[in-house]
Amino acid sequence: MAESPAAKSTKSTKPAAEAAAPARRRTSRLPAWWPLPACAVLGLAAGGAYGVLKTPEYAATSYVVAVPDETTEPATALGFSQAYARIATSQSTLAYAQPRAGVTVQQLRTQVRAETSPESPMIAITGTAAKGAAAADIANAVADALTLSSNQQAKNTGVKLLLFSQAVAPAAPASPSAAISGAVGLCAGGLIGGLALLAKPRGRRPERAEAAPGAGGTGAEAAAYTSVPSPAQGDAAEAAAVAAVKESVR
Repeated sequence: MAESPAAKSTKSTKPAAEAAAPARRRTSRLPAWWPLPACAVLGLAAGGAYGVLKTPEYAATSYVVAVPDETTEPATALGFSQAYARIATSQSTLAYAQPRAGVTVQQLRTQVRAETSPESPMIAITGTAAKGAAAADIANAVADALTLSSNQQAKNTGVKLLLFSQAVAPAAPASPSAAISGAVGLCAGGLIGGLALLAKPRGRRPERAEAAPGAGGTGAEAAAYTSVPSPAQGDAAEAAAVAAVKESVR
């Protein structure tokens, strides 16, 4: 007799369910806090791998300062330093610095940044590259281009830019090492594991009904036991009914 498709599908699912049963049993044996160390180890491995595989990045900084002339107030030089910091990464300044920097203008735009302070007329121009000498060349090229272009308008603005300090090739990369990346990954993984433990739903324990005093059964059995009248209670009720009948006859 041929088997029905439903019977065949039931038989085919039995081996899969039997194979998954040991895995579920092994998972149930794990402690409730297992996501915390697991996520911490994964974060450590990911952070360490990132620190090893990522290309190190070097950073070098050149400084220029805005100096007012005899007819200009120092506050004016401070304002011009803020404006020149924005011009340092403009298309015209980067195009002038490109031949000395040795990279294209598009690459130069992503490898240089300019910063200034609201309390000082000094501009910090930082270049970044995969090598320390290349990072210093980028910073010095942009600083020279900014100084030359701004000094062409010094007669009109009353402020000149002077090179305060040239960038030098750094000895160590500015990007984090593998140890620091691993530590950051460990902390991030531990945080994620802790959040997973907090978000995990907790099962409620079934409430047990209290048994009646002197009874060995469950709460339902105790309730049924107390609802059944005792013989003494039955006799008292019967006597009260007989007394009520006699009183009505009188």
